[in-house]
Amino acid sequence: MKAPLIDPFQRAIEYLRVSVTDRCDFRCVYCMSENMTFLPKKELLSLEELDRMCSAFVRLGVQKLRITGGEPLVRRGIMTFFQAMSRHLESGALKELTLTTNGSQLVKFADDLKAAGVRRVNISLDTLDEAKFAQITRWGRLPQVLKGIDAAQKAGLRVKINTVALKGFNEDELETLSDWCASRDMDLTFIEVMPMGDLGNEDRLGQYWSLKDLRARLETRSPLVDLPERTGGPARYVRVENTGQKIGFITPLSHNFCESCNRVRITCTGEIYTCLGQEGHSDLRAPLRASESDAQLEDAIRAAISLKPKGHDFDYSRQTVDGQVSRHMSHTGG
Repeated sequence: MKAPLIDPFQRAIEYLRVSVTDRCDFRCVYCMSENMTFLPKKELLSLEELDRMCSAFVRLGVQKLRITGGEPLVRRGIMTFFQAMSRHLESGALKELTLTTNGSQLVKFADDLKAAGVRRVNISLDTLDEAKFAQITRWGRLPQVLKGIDAAQKAGLRVKINTVALKGFNEDELETLSDWCASRDMDLTFIEVMPMGDLGNEDRLGQYWSLKDLRARLETRSPLVDLPERTGGPARYVRVENTGQKIGFITPLSHNFCESCNRVRITCTGEIYTCLGQEGHSDLRAPLRASESDAQLEDAIRAAISLKPKGHDFDYSRQTVDGQVSRHMSHTGG
């Protein structure tokens, strides 16, 4: 391994999230417009280019690789990429290979993911009500996702459910979702809605439900014990004393988690965003395609990391959507 990636605030970059496609079979209201215009194929990194990109980051010290989208499992041939990345797990250079998915394709791919070395998956699920699920995802079908969760657990994958907390939408399902996850031995993480993309169609301020309030409601049912563990992501975890269940909170608005940020994101077009909540980015596709040698790419990666900001600017405290960024979540990778 070469000299590690260290940002201007002395944080070692060990966690890479890579979007492999901007496409998805759902149209979740906080992630995409209903009528999205997707990128032409030539602008996307090929699977071979994704391999080169990720391998360069692994050489530079990245130990956790999370594959995102869009919906990563709708990318044609994506399992060949997972299978290729497994060599870094086998060598010990990469500690974890995982993905975030909507669960729709897991019936088809769960066993292959396990065989490629994936041990955990995050599944986005905001409601257990079939009608509300269709509303929030626009195109989604809840039974398909539930079958995917069954398939993942049957394959031996550890499942964590990610739920975006949406005021007026799933507040009444807090206990239902928590109990359902506990009954299936699945961890659960709640996420505050972030001001990203096409705000004209969705009222982000109206959707915002502070996880401070959500946690207070959970504590009326059982004491919560703060856990010291970190998974390389922004979540802070508690143990529900009555059940032993682990619940995470991702709080970009009510509690800025930037001080320990060790991650960067690559879009499906090869842009690197060193902060989810900032517009600043650098192009890695050009140096990747400029030469078969990786030296130019590695130099570009280091230059991008040198520009990583201390934190994001998301802020709802003044009842305005401050820190808003224009791109959709699906562009950067969930």
